[in-house]
Amino acid sequence: MGRSVTLADAQVLPIWKRPLFLLFLMAAAMPIAFSTWLALLNNFVIEAAQFDGSDIGWLHTVREIPGFLAIGVIFVLLVMREQVLALSALVLLGVATAITAWFPTFGGIMMITMLSSIGFHYYETVNQSLQLQWIEKDKAPQTLGWLVSAGSAAALVSYVLIVLTWEVLGLQYNTVYILSGGITTLVALYCMVAFPQFEAPNPQRKQMVLRRRYWLYYACPVRGGKSLLSLPRS
Repeated sequence: MGRSVTLADAQVLPIWKRPLFLLFLMAAAMPIAFSTWLALLNNFVIEAAQFDGSDIGWLHTVREIPGFLAIGVIFVLLVMREQVLALSALVLLGVATAITAWFPTFGGIMMITMLSSIGFHYYETVNQSLQLQWIEKDKAPQTLGWLVSAGSAAALVSYVLIVLTWEVLGLQYNTVYILSGGITTLVALYCMVAFPQFEAPNPQRKQMVLRRRYWLYYACPVRGGKSLLSLPRS
């Protein structure tokens, strides 16, 4: 990913080397790890670590902390490009998911939850920024819809495979977590190697811009488990 290519020049590349294809790969890879982790989480912590209601409450509290701290992306971008950060966060999410079952204790699960949540929230924040930069305005609504559909399809396939194979193959939490997290990690590493660094004509500004009319937006930085922080465009 060392070579830089402008968005205009990227249009002459093979379709599997273009920015849009990268966005689709990332959109499909993220739910494979995150949806699997979330689907099995409550059962895993109860069976493996004997969590009670209070422990699960603390777990979900820790899971949301990185959402409130996603504003830190602005500072990370001072030393790292958005594309690199998005893929690095995806790797963190994948690796944290893969090793989830290795730490069946309260402290271990809290640590893994924090790491996976950092990967998820930082990925989501930067990914939305890349989508706004790389997708043409006239095609944005349709393309964004297809990206969401790709993510939903990946999550649905993950759920269906878990339901159909869990008892038939006698799967264990460790096996499922390693497979789902490993797939996401491998896809992210592939994207790091296979795609050049895409340069948008109007890159994001790397400073905070606050506007009075968005006060409610700032007051509610997290909704539905996803960060609402989006870096301002120049």
